[in-house]
Amino acid sequence: MSPAALPAQEIALVDLLDRLLAGGIVLTGDVTLAIADIDMVQISLRALITSLGRTAQSGAAEQDE
Repeated sequence: MSPAALPAQEIALVDLLDRLLAGGIVLTGDVTLAIADIDMVQISLRALITSLGRTAQSGAAEQDE
């Protein structure tokens, strides 16, 4: 299916954030601190961002098992 076949749809930023948080978002990144082209520190970052309601539902399901 080509992108031209999909209808254009406007969505509010709040609705977009609500949809993303309902499913959860995983952010990853790498930070490297270097001096004179010598890598001194390398940090890998990962963050899970989700709504509190989804987390509570998941925790309740685990307790029922």
